[in-house]
Formats: sequence, C-alpha cells, structure tokens
Amino acid sequence: MKPVDRPASSRLTRRQALRSGSLVLLLGTAQLARGASIVAVRVWPATEYTRVTIESDTALQTQTLFVANPPRLAVDIEGIELNPALRELVGKVRPDDPFITGVRVGQFTPTTVRLVLDLRQMVQPQVFTLPPVKGGQSNYDHRLVLDLYPTQVADPLEALIAERAKGPASQDPLGDLLAKHPGMQAPITPKSEATTAPTAAPAVPATAAPTDRMIVVALDPGHGGEDPGAIGPKGTREKDVVLEIALRLRDRINGTVLKTKRGNLPMRAFLTRDADYFVPLHVRVQKAQRVQADLFISLHADAFFTPEARGASVFALSQGAASSAAARWMANQENRADSVGGLNIKVRDAHVQRALFDMSTSAQINDSLKLGQELLGQIRQVGKLHKPQVEQAGFAVLKAPDIPSVLVETAFISNPQEEALLVSETYQTQLASALMGAIERYFLRNPPLARNRAT
Repeated sequence: MKPVDRPASSRLTRRQALRSGSLVLLLGTAQLARGASIVAVRVWPATEYTRVTIESDTALQTQTLFVANPPRLAVDIEGIELNPALRELVGKVRPDDPFITGVRVGQFTPTTVRLVLDLRQMVQPQVFTLPPVKGGQSNYDHRLVLDLYPTQVADPLEALIAERAKGPASQDPLGDLLAKHPGMQAPITPKSEATTAPTAAPAVPATAAPTDRMIVVALDPGHGGEDPGAIGPKGTREKDVVLEIALRLRDRINGTVLKTKRGNLPMRAFLTRDADYFVPLHVRVQKAQRVQADLFISLHADAFFTPEARGASVFALSQGAASSAAARWMANQENRADSVGGLNIKVRDAHVQRALFDMSTSAQINDSLKLGQELLGQIRQVGKLHKPQVEQAGFAVLKAPDIPSVLVETAFISNPQEEALLVSETYQTQLASALMGAIERYFLRNPPLARNRAT
C-alpha cells in the first residue's frame, strides 16, 4: 500500500509513535478542524477474514501504511476529529479475533485521526469506501471498510476429504471431528418433533465403510455481517436465524451416510459462512464450486410490506423471464446483498462474474427444479407453503452452471407468528429435518455422478 507522503521530520514522529505503541492527542477539541462526523464503528471477526467498518456522515479520505514486523496496519483518516464513536472501536475487538490483537486510536494532527490495528499475523489488507445505501431495512451512510485477509488460505475441499478420511478408522468419527474443530456443534436432539414428521430416505450410521465417492452439500446462509437481511417486527434478523438453521442442517448432513445401489455414500456439508460476516454473492458461488458441491442450498427468511404474507417458498434460476412478478421482486431484493453488505468493486473479477452469469444450463435448472419439488414436499409436512410450486427468477447466487441450486425462503420473518417460529428451537429442528429428508430423497432418485474425488 502507498505510505503517507509527509516531510522527513513528520515521518520520524510517525515511526516513533508506532514503536512506542502510543498515540498523542496533540490539541484540544476547540482547536480541531471540523469535518466528517463518525456515526458508528463495527468489527466483524471470522476465520475467513475480519472486517472493520467506520460509518460517517460524509466520505472519508485516508492514507494507509502496513508495517510487517510486528505486523500492524496504520490508517490516517483526514479531516476529522476524534469523537466517542471512534473511541469505541478500541473496545469492539474480541479477544478471539483471528487477525486483530488490539486497536489504538488518537488525534495524530489537528486534522488527522490515526488508527493502528495490531495484528496476529501477516495479512493482505483491503481498504475501500462504500457509498450510502438507502431504502429497505438496511440504511447506511458513507462507510470506510478495512478487510484483513490471511496471506495463506486453506483448501476447503482438502479439509472435507481429510475429515472424512479420519472417520472410518475411529469408533467415534463425529467426536473426532468435533475435537478437531471446537467451533462445530454436535447433532441436536429435538425437544419435540412434528406430529407429521418429514419422510426421510434410508440412511446408515456415519461409521459405514468408506467408498470412492463423497456427497458434498453446500449450505449458504444468506446475508451476514453488514447485511442483516430482513428484520422482523420484534427485531429478529434474517442473517441470524438462517445461520442457526444451516448449522442444524449441517449436523444432520455430516452424521449421514446415504445407502444407495452404488454403495454407502458419506455426506459432508460445506457452509459458505459459518459465522456473522459478509460474503459477496459471486464468492458464495465460487466457494461451492471449489469444493465440487453436488447441491447448493441458499437459506433465507422472506419479508413483505404487510404482515399477512406467510409460508415457505423455494426458488430456482430462470434463464428467461421470472415465473411471476413476486419471484422477480424477490430476486431483486436478494440481489441487493452486495450493495448492502459492502462489496469491494476494485477486486471483483468481472470476467468470472460474466462467466458465472452466462453459463447456466438447462440441465442445471432442471435438476434444481427436481430438488425444489422434493424440498416443498418435505417442508409442507412441518409448516405452511406460500406457493405450492417452485418459482423461478434471476437470483445471482443460483448461477453456478454445474451445481443444482435452489433458494429456500423458510418463512416470512415479517409475519409476527412466523417470526416466532423462526426463533423457535423446535421449528428450526423440524425444518432442518425436513430439508435433510428432501436432500436424501433427491439423491436416491438422482444418484450423484462418479467423480475423481477420494474420501
């Protein structure tokens, strides 16, 4: 990154400030230049990357300096004064943040505030600004975004294969997996089941003998981080409930080996996000492709202008016009996620974007419709349906050309009764079981193709 261009005497002062670990408030508040005001600060830690967001009433001008030893990122914000909102950033870094150990903030010059992020490891920082977002349930002023990415990224497919490879040799493969990944949850025993349980397909315990094929299901909890998704009347956030449902479904998938005519096929779930952070729409698709997913299921919670709308829906991609005006409206709403969540346009690969959006095939859509019908058949046994058939529209997140992909709107979070259901452990458990039953039935009727993927 480009260092701040200042006189030699000033640069010396900056180095001394960095080495000493302190920042000096040079002038009193009355002497500071009036400029942008900081509205809010937020920190979104995750194993994939940590994001720091500084929201202000006008756009911020910055200069950045990365120091390698010890690793730290200095950000000079021009034309502002240090206010209580900005000071809050110091206390918002969690002790378990994978990338940041602490934040120091101070008035470096009368018109410049300096942030210093002390880092746990070398990172690839991205610093960029976002324009205001207005309309809908997420409204933001100008945002300055600091994204801290690791310099080395693990191969997610190798991780899935390694997990499966360890399982058969152990009497408790799931226990081994949980010990290796403390953040994972064990399968949840429902407190109560639906009176009409979803019809599950035959499955065998997860200790079945290994095969030469592993089924990978990509689960995509919608929204996250800066993008809360829809918000219910009591403040329930879509991003939270769909992550909970995805985690419950993951536990069921990881504990299943599907019994088919070809043999016992172990299943593994891959989550596009497993915590509260933002993932761009095209990155969600790329993640599913990297793990060679056999299915892609994006989980959401619907919302509408009036509280009367209710029921779950399932959507597939449309190569042409949307199947209804409502489906087109829903696709437009979900496709806003990048602008709300905060996409760094400068690093987006436009060529990859075009390829993903132009290569969707009729075969993929047909398979997606089959999966959608199975999902509707199981969901109707535990809850209401908004539409009895699979709807179609141009959802950006469903455009992987080689993976059957559907978007499930689990209920209307804007409906008070369904908002209560979405936060209910009982309903979340029933819904996860219904989705699992549909996945099993789909694969029994549409066996996965052989692949060069060892387990």
